[in-house]
Amino acid sequence: MNQKTKKEASLLVQGYEVVIGFETHAQLATQSKIFSRAPTAFGAEPNTQACAVDLALPGTLPVMNREAVAHAIRLGLALGSHIAEQSVFARKNYFYPDLPKGYQISQFEIPVVQGGEVSFFLGDQKKTVRLVRAHLEEDAGKSLHEDFIGQSGIDLNRAGTPLLEIVTEPDIRSSAEAVAYAKELHKIVTWIGVCDGNMQEGSFRCDANVSVRKPGAPLGTRREIKNLNSFKFMQQAIDFEVRWQIEQIEDGFEIQQATVLFDPDTGETRAMRTKEDAADYRYFPDPDLPPLVIARSWVDEVKAAMPELPRQMAERLVADYGLPEYDATTLTQSPAMAAYFETAAKASGQAKMASNWIMGEVARRLNNENIDIPQVPVSAVRLAALLLEIASGAISNNAAKLVFDAIWKGHYGVFGVPSEDLNTAALLVKKIVGERGLAQMNDSGALEAIIDEVLAANAPMVEQFKAGKDKAFNALVGMVMKASKGKANPQQVNDVLRSKLQG
Repeated sequence: MNQKTKKEASLLVQGYEVVIGFETHAQLATQSKIFSRAPTAFGAEPNTQACAVDLALPGTLPVMNREAVAHAIRLGLALGSHIAEQSVFARKNYFYPDLPKGYQISQFEIPVVQGGEVSFFLGDQKKTVRLVRAHLEEDAGKSLHEDFIGQSGIDLNRAGTPLLEIVTEPDIRSSAEAVAYAKELHKIVTWIGVCDGNMQEGSFRCDANVSVRKPGAPLGTRREIKNLNSFKFMQQAIDFEVRWQIEQIEDGFEIQQATVLFDPDTGETRAMRTKEDAADYRYFPDPDLPPLVIARSWVDEVKAAMPELPRQMAERLVADYGLPEYDATTLTQSPAMAAYFETAAKASGQAKMASNWIMGEVARRLNNENIDIPQVPVSAVRLAALLLEIASGAISNNAAKLVFDAIWKGHYGVFGVPSEDLNTAALLVKKIVGERGLAQMNDSGALEAIIDEVLAANAPMVEQFKAGKDKAFNALVGMVMKASKGKANPQQVNDVLRSKLQG
């Protein structure tokens, strides 16, 4: 079995291959709706942000929001897609209480964004998911069931909110891969500013089309899990759905195409309705909207104003700083994180060490305190000063974590002067090291004395090392470090200790 076959086999669940395609609705960051001037701000009182166009009153006509189209162009450029010079709006016909017109204005046969791909890392393995399309459409309203007894309320504030629906090929093969894809897409839409990415407010909603099959068999019947608004629930929902489908097939039942919802309280999916196909929606071109024509000059204008994209920045970090591709991808999770890294790396000249600290100690603390990189209490310049102390051998990595902790907790001010330079930051770090007695031991004579004491007190361990047991050496290193109260240079300890044991 070759390496590729082993990887494919490892992805199987009880002998079945999982096949997943994604549809993601990204709410566009416009001030007004896609076909009206009504505002899109979140949290307003019900039905206070819906105008005559959104309510589908007789005689009203939709007018295209230019900024929504510009956002679609930005996304297409970011994903390497084709921007259609001419696309068509269509009416998607279905009936629901929160859809006043009885149809949704969307795009069907000719979407504005065509093709493209999203690449990301799953562990250290690079994955690529192909995109089918991204089309512009309006959102529906919202039905409110919780606040009423025996009846439902309708809030049309969301009706007409501009969306881009981003559709993938069925290229995803596990729940972990699905979450990694969704996170990467979320990063891209927020990075380029087309969507705020707030999943709790419904700005970034994912639908997962899940099916299973035996390897090499035709695609199975899919079930669509709707409105997944957290990465945690996304993985739980897909894992449950995969297990459920396999159990059904193994018990001799056929999978019926359906739309399902995930219940976080039970951890289960439940069928909501039989899934419709395109024919059920009776699409036809909207007679109230002309074809959307996008001039090449407009695309060029939008492209010229685009920021450096995550994948482009990651490639630059690899080229300029010699980082592994995995590090570069991780550090470009947001513009703020990338800027933090570059400031620390340039100031210290220790790019890989800066990367390790940001992906390790900094990321750990950010996660524990549920804050983002803009709120980090340790400035990038202070981190750079700390890295220089480590690189010079003045302090150990463990001692550096204690210094970092002191700065993080605000014992020495948060950022000091906003324009704090490296020299000022270095003086602060040295002050903390001195006050707390964290300087690394540089006296070789004192270190040799400590090692001699440890060896004399642990003769059985010395004999084990001479008998070829490497664990004994590691244990002796630990004892020396403990005896030096963590101040000895670990590399120097290794060198001197090994020399004495082999002498």
